[in-house]
Amino acid sequence: MKVLVAVKRVVDYNVKVRVKADNSGVDLANVKMSMNPFCEIAVEEAVRLKEKGVASEIVVVSIGPSAAQEQLRTALALGADRAVLVESSEELNSLAVAKLLKAVVDKEQPQLVILGKQAIDSDNNQTGQMLGALTGYAQGTFASKVEVAGDKVNVTREIDGGLQTVALNLPAIVTTDLRLNEPRYASLPNIMKAKKKPLETLTPDALGVTTTSTVKTLKVEAPAARSAGIKVKSVAELVEKLKNEAKVI
Repeated sequence: MKVLVAVKRVVDYNVKVRVKADNSGVDLANVKMSMNPFCEIAVEEAVRLKEKGVASEIVVVSIGPSAAQEQLRTALALGADRAVLVESSEELNSLAVAKLLKAVVDKEQPQLVILGKQAIDSDNNQTGQMLGALTGYAQGTFASKVEVAGDKVNVTREIDGGLQTVALNLPAIVTTDLRLNEPRYASLPNIMKAKKKPLETLTPDALGVTTTSTVKTLKVEAPAARSAGIKVKSVAELVEKLKNEAKVI
């Protein structure tokens, strides 16, 4: 079984994000970039399926600038077999990314596609669902457990009311939640081996996909600064302030 995993290059989750002075976007100058944490979980799940003998090949794909090769090499070091970069310097929305992924799916014909449920930069949680609609594949979102059984994959989903298990016919699309697994670290020998693994570079034009966006970012603002809290000496003082200053009781 071939597994396709989509990964995204994002600002590292430990970095304090800064907004550009002209409010046109996030300042990425000299900022550490890394693989989206949910994508790391997706790669780990694919590698575990391969270790169980369920998956025979893992292909990782990323859409973005040439610098995204760094994240693809990381995925290769974690256990993926080969990588595909759809190189684009444009700011792509979820639908454009889904269309490009659909073109890659048509080219690679995987039996299972795994994506992170969302990226920590845009937080849209849309690409997996849109890809499911474009391909017509069954989808299991917010997965906390994935089990492949024959020509089906059972996905336990995190929902508001608890857990829901769905049985999907392959080929299928799965988006990962935080509790699915804990990603491993790439070892130095595997990092060296990853440099020799194949990495194919494509363009949207080569895939026959138009990425013209219908969405435009008008303004990006940092959250408003919060005022510092105060300490009170007694419950009576707390109640007085909540009543007369905060006016919440």
